[in-house]
Amino acid sequence: MTSLNHLIEINLDEAGLAAPTPEVDQERKVAIFDLLEENAFALEKSEAPGPYKLNLAVRDRRLVFDVKTKTDDPAGEFHLSLSPFRQIIRDYFAICESYFTAVKTLPPSQIEAIDMGRRGVHNEGARVLKERLEGKVEIDDLTSRRLFTLICVLHFKG
Repeated sequence: MTSLNHLIEINLDEAGLAAPTPEVDQERKVAIFDLLEENAFALEKSEAPGPYKLNLAVRDRRLVFDVKTKTDDPAGEFHLSLSPFRQIIRDYFAICESYFTAVKTLPPSQIEAIDMGRRGVHNEGARVLKERLEGKVEIDDLTSRRLFTLICVLHFKG
């Protein structure tokens, strides 16, 4: 991928979502910051040159990637079914809740075990996302992980 194949702006359509907890809000901020610092994002079927701006939304139970050029010209839009993500997202939220509770009360060894499980579920979500984007967008593993975090934010119910 060339140096133009990356994201320079990310927006989440959070309309209708519950207000995030401080932990969820922090996860969102960190994921966006890290994505903007380092990412690989190349549209596979577009003539529009990068770098890109990404608007992520959930509409009609579908994940919407609305991609624009740096001058806000349309570069591509695609929709992914959320079905393959539902169980992974549920598992991720459950293990995150356990992790945040554990940090307050459990010894480091138990926290580490829960964190390993959390990373495993997160990696699975990132792998599924990368597979679902195949033929549309080429992304690296770190970009996929960070985008999966943002997808989870869009599913936060409070």
